[in-house]
Amino acid sequence: MSRILLIDDDLGLSELLAQLLELEGFELTLAHDGQVGLDLAVEQSFDLILLDVMLPKLNGFEVLRALRTKKQTPVLMLTARGDEIDRVVGLEIGADDYLPKPFNDRELVARIRAIIRRTNVHTDDKTQAVQTFGDLKLDPARQEVHCQDQLIVLTGTEFSLLFELVHHAGELASKEVLSEKVLGKKLMPFDRSLDMHLSNLRKKMPERIDGRPRVKTIRGKGYIWLP
Repeated sequence: MSRILLIDDDLGLSELLAQLLELEGFELTLAHDGQVGLDLAVEQSFDLILLDVMLPKLNGFEVLRALRTKKQTPVLMLTARGDEIDRVVGLEIGADDYLPKPFNDRELVARIRAIIRRTNVHTDDKTQAVQTFGDLKLDPARQEVHCQDQLIVLTGTEFSLLFELVHHAGELASKEVLSEKVLGKKLMPFDRSLDMHLSNLRKKMPERIDGRPRVKTIRGKGYIWLP
């Protein structure tokens, strides 16, 4: 049974979501302020964290920023509808995805299952060997990446994006396909999630010894991992 931590100060919504997610087969833990939520997230093991932005004591961004220094637990941020700045900031500091409020039950459950599924897709197969791509070594079972003998700490979404790109090196990886495979959702107009995750990935990867870029963006179409 997958364990979910919900950090939200709306008691009524929290209770409704608890009932919904428990009926869907998830084990849910609740926290109603940022500090308690952060403590639980660090001390315990969860498959996913649902994190509201507006929280007492520590806001959602502060919780996420502190969490990412210790753990890479997948995080789905709950943002106010139309608040593009919150979404961009959340993705920049390590959120795996976002869902604007108000949302419908089926969409929430679908997003949760998609994130957990893509996080587990590599780790479930413990027999997968370490794979080498140039100066990169990918360990699918551990979701770890070494580059130039240095461990690169990635979120589950960043690892999945890198995995897809390097396995199709030299080919155009369309945004539509990557959105389905990496984010578990159809690409929507003006959705910058993939761009933000790729930006984070670029920042974390060391430069190649020969100075060549690792990935090329084809505007409006997708990305090419350069072998």
